[in-house]
Amino acid sequence: METIVPNAGAFLHVRVFIGIITGLCVARLLNGLANMVQHPRREHLYSVHIGWALFLLLAVMHFWWFEIGLARIERWTFGLYFLVVAYASCFFFTCAILFPDKVGENSSYRDYFHTRQKWFYGLLATLFCIDMLDTAMKGAEHFRSFGAFYPLRQTVLATLSIAGMWIRAPRFHIAFMMVALAAEVFWILDQFAVLD
Repeated sequence: METIVPNAGAFLHVRVFIGIITGLCVARLLNGLANMVQHPRREHLYSVHIGWALFLLLAVMHFWWFEIGLARIERWTFGLYFLVVAYASCFFFTCAILFPDKVGENSSYRDYFHTRQKWFYGLLATLFCIDMLDTAMKGAEHFRSFGAFYPLRQTVLATLSIAGMWIRAPRFHIAFMMVALAAEVFWILDQFAVLD
C-alpha cells in the first residue's frame, strides 16, 4: 500500500531537521559506549547506566523509524513543528545527561548517574509524555490503532520515571531499566516491525 504524502515538501523539511538532532543523539550514545569499551577501568562501568544507554539507542532508532507517521499530517503549523523538534531535542538532552563531556568530580558513572538521576528520569518522563502528544497529533485513528495498552504503557513508564527521580534503591534502578528495555523491544516487534 502506498502512503500518500499531502505536503511532501513540509514533511521532508521536518524530517531533515529532526534527522540532524537524531543523528547527534546516536553519535553521543555510540561515542559514550565506545569510550567505555576503550577505557573500562577509567570509566568504572555501571550496569544501570549501560542499560539506559542501550534503551536510549534503541528508542532513538525507533523514534526515527516511526516518525514516518508524520506523513499523515496534512497541514503543518509552527506548533506541530515545535512539538516534533522539542521531542527530538528531549532525546538529545537525555543522551547528553547520560554521557556528559566529562564525568567530572564523580569517581564513576554510578556516582555520576545518581547525582543526575533527577534530571535523567525527569527527561525520560517527559519523553514518554511527549510521545503520546506526538502520536495524538498524527490523528485520533492513529492513536486508537495502538489500543488501550499504549496509553497504559506510557503512563506506567512516565510514573516509574518520576518515582525514579527520588528512589535511591539500586534494585529499583536495575529493575526499571530492564522493564523499560523489554517494553521497548516488545513494542517495536509488536507494532513497528514493518515500516508503513
